[in-house]
Amino acid sequence: MFLRDVLEGLGKQQKTLPCKYLYDEIGSRLFERICELDDYYLTRTEAAIFSDNMVDMARQIGPGAAIVEPGAGNCEKVQPLLEQLDSPRGYYPIDISPEILLAARARIIAQLPDLEVQASVGDFTRPEVWRELDDLAAGKTVLFFPGSTIGNFDPCQAGELLQFFATRLRSGDAILIGTDLVKDSVVLERAYCDSEHVTAAFNKNILARINGELDADFDLSLFAHRAFYHPLRQRVEMHLVSLKEHCVRIAGRQVRFAEGETIHTENSHKYSVTGFNRLLDEAGFAPIRHWSDLQQRYAIHYAQVA
Repeated sequence: MFLRDVLEGLGKQQKTLPCKYLYDEIGSRLFERICELDDYYLTRTEAAIFSDNMVDMARQIGPGAAIVEPGAGNCEKVQPLLEQLDSPRGYYPIDISPEILLAARARIIAQLPDLEVQASVGDFTRPEVWRELDDLAAGKTVLFFPGSTIGNFDPCQAGELLQFFATRLRSGDAILIGTDLVKDSVVLERAYCDSEHVTAAFNKNILARINGELDADFDLSLFAHRAFYHPLRQRVEMHLVSLKEHCVRIAGRQVRFAEGETIHTENSHKYSVTGFNRLLDEAGFAPIRHWSDLQQRYAIHYAQVA
């Protein structure tokens, strides 16, 4: 799967790599560092919204809910919510990185010993990962999807993913989801091209991962990190720019790079509240309410399956 996706992406006219492969163990650790940077407002702003509105969110979810978290990572964002909920019947994190996920599961169990915690390792966009969750006990299920992860998908893909989520839920089930809002491009670009160059290391790590897992010979010094805001598409794009013409071998295959050619590694789409509510509605969710910060930089939405 990894090799196929890499060769397919690098064989396109605009070379691409799926952003999900940024998050191996090293990549996940680097992203944790990004979230602590002054330039990266998203995590800090989202955390403040949760902190200010956690009681209200827990009341909205109600008693006895099961919480399913696709792309759970280190599970740190969900823990305060689990502690606030009234008698949650279980927590079910899903993540592609087993080391990060299993360590987080152990921590949650240690701190909330009465809570059932069942971790699933895999790609949350794949139906098979959800099969072991099909037999959740009767009662309300809420998907917890913070961190503006939905922004990594283009609007069409985001709509399909939300529809995919909706088909795995029942009427009355819900989603609690974070989105980054449209704002000044200077603020956005600073967040994705930080002064400490941690995002550059995070972006380049995907090449190091390909080297280690797919017998490749990328020279990381021949690529530079680039991030910019595309106003018409309302998204920040991350690229790796080839600094000279050269060739790379991957599992015996040769891939050529021209000077200045880029590998498109990630998008982060930005939404208005109205625009995202429309996306939720089209996917089968009825928007109920949202919470935001005073500067209107970020929003957390609660919507139920219609």
